[in-house]
Amino acid sequence: MSVLRAAVVSLRPHQWTKNLVVFVPLALSKHLFEPDPFLRTLLAFALFCALSGSVYLVNDVADLERDRQHPLKRQRPVASGILGVRAALAVAGALAGSSLALSLFLGAPFAACAVAYLTLNLLYSFRLKEVVILDVIAVSLGFVLRAVAGALAIGVRFSDWLLVCTLLLALFLALAKRRHELTSLDQAAVGHRKILAEYSPYLLDQMIGVVTASCVTAYAFYTLAQETVDKYQTDRLAWTIPFVLYGIFRYLYLVHRKEQGGSPTDILVTDRPLLVTVALWAAALLVIVYTHGGAPMPRGG
Repeated sequence: MSVLRAAVVSLRPHQWTKNLVVFVPLALSKHLFEPDPFLRTLLAFALFCALSGSVYLVNDVADLERDRQHPLKRQRPVASGILGVRAALAVAGALAGSSLALSLFLGAPFAACAVAYLTLNLLYSFRLKEVVILDVIAVSLGFVLRAVAGALAIGVRFSDWLLVCTLLLALFLALAKRRHELTSLDQAAVGHRKILAEYSPYLLDQMIGVVTASCVTAYAFYTLAQETVDKYQTDRLAWTIPFVLYGIFRYLYLVHRKEQGGSPTDILVTDRPLLVTVALWAAALLVIVYTHGGAPMPRGG
């Protein structure tokens, strides 16, 4: 593997699907088919892909010794020695610096959100990932910042309910990932990630149960809230609740019965029932939002 290819692999392109969250404000503000907002969101997506890639590189350097003890992660370019530590940090610095500079084209608020995202992830890499409960909350807040950034990129207000739903869904996925790591690695789990010593399968199952119920309830409240009904002039968003229920239950099935959950992005693209459910939910949401009354949300500066 060449150094260039090793650097690209270390950026984790398959994980960039997480950054699609920035498109949610565009779609729900009814500006999806307008060229300027779409291009601004596309740029926001690209910038967050670069920022997340730089964080992955820093993470690989910080977790170098632990990754070498993991049956799969030891094959990563940095852990295997294909990509040197200095080269990894140089690429990470170049990507982060250029991304933050370009983020100013989308406005100071967006740039501030990008800085907050990078800062949060660096804090996670060097400290928060070793603090019980705060580790999964920090991961979840990264998704919230992506959603906020998507709204700031096009100058629209993002629903508080959807911020709550984003936080809870991300927390659900993070807890499921911790459970998978703890159960799949068994005795080697603590050597791979020290914070796993503070968790147990029972504790994580209790947390996942609370978050699952909260996530479904929050989404149901969002679809039925008077603010939402007034915005889209319909209460039919509630029709999408069954998709959310099935999607979450399917994911729990994969975690508990198929021992998956280590990589939410991999599950999404490989599990056909889950992929179809997400596609149907997105299609139903867009049809309901764009075929009913209500003007697009006003855009600010």
